[in-house]
Amino acid sequence: MLSAFHRDAPYLFLGAAFIAVGLLSAAFAAIRRKYDALLIYFALFAAFYGLRLWIQSSLLGMTVQDSTFYSRLRSGIDFIVLIPAFLFFTSLGLPSRFERVVGYAMVGLGGALAAATFLFGDSGFYHLINSIGVIAASSFFLIRFMSSSSAKRHSPAAADFAVIRWGLLIFVAFVVWTNFAGLLLISSPRVEPFGFAAFLVTLGYVAARRTLRRDQQLNEIQKELEVARRIQLSILPAEFPNSTHFRVAARYVPMTSIAGDFYDYIVADDYQAGLLIADVSGHGVPAALIASMVKLAAASQRAFADKPSRFLSGMNSALFGNTQNQFVTAAYVHLNAESRQLHYSAAGHPPMLLSRNGGIIEIEENGLVLAAFDFAAYSTAIHKLEPGDRILLYTDGILEASNAAGDFFGKDGLLESLRKTTGLSPSVAADSILSSVLQWSAKQDDDLTVLVCDDVPLP
Repeated sequence: MLSAFHRDAPYLFLGAAFIAVGLLSAAFAAIRRKYDALLIYFALFAAFYGLRLWIQSSLLGMTVQDSTFYSRLRSGIDFIVLIPAFLFFTSLGLPSRFERVVGYAMVGLGGALAAATFLFGDSGFYHLINSIGVIAASSFFLIRFMSSSSAKRHSPAAADFAVIRWGLLIFVAFVVWTNFAGLLLISSPRVEPFGFAAFLVTLGYVAARRTLRRDQQLNEIQKELEVARRIQLSILPAEFPNSTHFRVAARYVPMTSIAGDFYDYIVADDYQAGLLIADVSGHGVPAALIASMVKLAAASQRAFADKPSRFLSGMNSALFGNTQNQFVTAAYVHLNAESRQLHYSAAGHPPMLLSRNGGIIEIEENGLVLAAFDFAAYSTAIHKLEPGDRILLYTDGILEASNAAGDFFGKDGLLESLRKTTGLSPSVAADSILSSVLQWSAKQDDDLTVLVCDDVPLP
């Protein structure tokens, strides 16, 4: 038994390693949650190949002597391995129908020989057929892969394919030799498992190289996203300038590095304030690009800063047909300290909140979202502006923030947060509202933006 262990030790080690590789590949395929035939067949191939080395070891044979099932399994596993092996080969991307026919023929041969072995017992004739089929099919696939790799040497994955090709060459050469030696009854060391190990090494090398390459690409993407984040922040306005009548504060918390919320001060002087807030559908880079377009569209309508409905209509005309089927909600309010009026218009946006004398008024004057319909029209709501009024503009990420139980922060949470800011400066009030939302939410699922404006009472 000790002699058998020393003789089988390398193969038992390789078998355990192959089974581990197969299990890891199967686990990776399950984690991806996406059907990948090549990965699944490789997992089965590696696992069955490793199991074969264990089942056919002398050490195991000594422990289960006189077992008919083990005797048939020991022989049948040779044929079972053919099934995932040639399914794997046919999934490697050879274009010809003939390669698939050869591969599926070997799958059928392996299944038939395995079934015959389990039903009727082992036979040298089965192994003869198996050896001839494996030699012919393996040689055929090797030739095809060699010619295919040379034809694809200018493709992006040519270097990886070349490495795998050499591992496959070693493995198939060892397979052919093992079966050829068996046919001619030539005594030879069992080298086929070492060929399979060489094939796995090449696959591991390619996987590691691709991982490093992917890490480099991710680093480059992170650098580009950081630049994009700084550029996006640069398109947002600086602090609202000192004004005799208005105090304004804005807070913006993107869900990712860059996002689709946007705000701007269209007019900002002692007697007027034109405040725009917008929310692009979606997230990430596409939304951020469209947010940049929103800024340009808004800048082109400054001549209508005191007419919110015309302002939004002009923005809609500028954006329509240029946003790749994404839309924009927006709200715009113009405050005039001389006429003591606020003019408000919106495009599919949550209502503006007006805090006055301890109460809160919802102001809603919505038209269709921007960039979706060329015929969209907008109207303007006009309200009297009183000293001490506080205006809150916000995006729907505030309302839709959810806690661990799935409950939304909602309108009630926002109204309560706004009431608590009475007496606080706009800057502190904006921080307080955002803090309440972030404390409520289990995780941030959307961009968060708030804009607070106070009408300052004159002494």
